[in-house]
Amino acid sequence: MNTLFDKIWDSHVVSIVPDGPTQLYIDRLYAHEVTSPQAFDGLRARKLKCFRPEKIFCMPDHNTPTHDQDKPIADPISKTQVDTLAKNTEEFGLNHFGMLNPKNGIIHVVGPERGLTLPGMTIVCGDSHTSTHGAMGAVAFGIGTSEVEMVMASQCILQQKPKSMRIRVEGTLGKGVTAKDVALYLMSKITTSGATGYFVEYAGSAVKNLTMEGRLTLCNLSIEMGARGGMIAPDETTFNYLKGRENAPKGEAWEKAVAYWRTLKSDDNAVFDKELVYMAEDIKPMITYGTNPGMGMSIDSNIPTLDTIDKAGQQSYLKSLDYMGFKPGEKLLGHKIDYVFLGACTNGRIEDFRAFASMVKGKKKADGVVAWLVPGSWMVDAQIREEGIDKILAEAGFEVRQPGCSACLAMNDDKVPAGKYSVSTSNRNFEGRQGPGSRTLLCSPLVAAAAAITGVITDPRDLL
Repeated sequence: MNTLFDKIWDSHVVSIVPDGPTQLYIDRLYAHEVTSPQAFDGLRARKLKCFRPEKIFCMPDHNTPTHDQDKPIADPISKTQVDTLAKNTEEFGLNHFGMLNPKNGIIHVVGPERGLTLPGMTIVCGDSHTSTHGAMGAVAFGIGTSEVEMVMASQCILQQKPKSMRIRVEGTLGKGVTAKDVALYLMSKITTSGATGYFVEYAGSAVKNLTMEGRLTLCNLSIEMGARGGMIAPDETTFNYLKGRENAPKGEAWEKAVAYWRTLKSDDNAVFDKELVYMAEDIKPMITYGTNPGMGMSIDSNIPTLDTIDKAGQQSYLKSLDYMGFKPGEKLLGHKIDYVFLGACTNGRIEDFRAFASMVKGKKKADGVVAWLVPGSWMVDAQIREEGIDKILAEAGFEVRQPGCSACLAMNDDKVPAGKYSVSTSNRNFEGRQGPGSRTLLCSPLVAAAAAITGVITDPRDLL
């Protein structure tokens, strides 16, 4: 009796080194501008070509500016990285979706929406949030730069097989509760190291009822629990999402693919190394208050008091709160904010923009709030305009920027200034993640929208 993870992993094993790692075949390598240059240099030094170039897809996203992409990139480091990727992909004959290419965007948004990510695949990228693609029923995980080189050269990777964990979320999510809240809730319960060494399969009625976009958000944050990756068994939601997409199988090949994909689920008697169960009804809109994604709470709660924190962790807990300018026991509702960021590979999809627009429609952006609304790809940007979401946002005082990773991380122009509070739909709230000295509160698009129009941390259920 096998788990979904076992089925995909085992079908990709090339060989197993005795008392050592597994040689695993990789179906798809995604590469961006930050973690690929040394890999290309390594190939050059060894006079190697890419073994299966058609399996490799590259695009810049971390360093791309989110305005004036038709002009030269002003930041010299960003320009060098983006230009270097273009040169390397040309030299090695790889698929490259450069800036302003209609297929460009954040790599973890583009893969699924273009049908490049398919159920049953093994997928790697030199980026920790590769776990996103597991939402399609794939084994997807982040790798280091030397491993990127290994896959380019051989289309294989050496890996120890992780342990398996199943997290079931049963029941029905309440009003204003999204997949992002589910992920933040899980992290608050099992901590940022609770899934270390495991590959997580998400299951249960609440997970099954998530949209494809919601599933992508949930799997995206698996890495923030310490997991090697996260995945969800493919079903009708997956097939409906993929049907007709550019790189998805067509005609008879589609029927054959779906027949195989239907077998990709954990057997009824499959045994996991660890199982956890949570109830959807216990989850409320969430927000983080500290400097790691596990420091989260329901938006109407108080920051935990010191006596509830393990003795060994009290010093780092106080350091974290001090950085954020918060105190134990404090409420966050009504706290003034400065920046709002909607986007990233976590929440830069069309559904996230629909949710944000539904909240701000007929209202106005609060004075003094800087809002960066950044689609995850040019395809998302096109959908925003087709659906008239851009007009709703413009009437409320917001503008839609150009695609890129933007303010998820301080690698481009969209940096939050020191000491300022940013309510963000991204995935990490580490010290300085959005800019040196910036203070990040992670949340869903609905919580971000509520803050954008009130200027303070607001429970979105009060505005729905």
